[in-house]
Amino acid sequence: MIELGGNIKLIGFNEMEPAMLIVVKKIVGNYAKKISTTTDLKELSLHVKEVHKTASANQRWELQAKLSTDSKVYAADVTDFNIFFAMDKALSKVMSELAKEKSSPIHDLPSSHEEKE
Repeated sequence: MIELGGNIKLIGFNEMEPAMLIVVKKIVGNYAKKISTTTDLKELSLHVKEVHKTASANQRWELQAKLSTDSKVYAADVTDFNIFFAMDKALSKVMSELAKEKSSPIHDLPSSHEEKE
């Protein structure tokens, strides 16, 4: 496991090539920065697994992203042939779930005592 800044965890990335790991850290760091502007980021974890590893270049990656905030946990699971595309899709899904929660119309409804006035 690799920890970045205390609240970001990368699981399964230890055996990755150093050049790929630099790109992974950059992508995760950019998403973490975006997420922290909208909510209190408690923990962001990415867990990667190689699926159907073969000698050919058609290797598939399964990536699980989990975002923990003070109020809720958001998760996404993506499988792709490109690790970077998988990361982008998973982190985008988590961010869109967070955005839906933040813009929920439930918070804009009047309370029951306001309706009676």
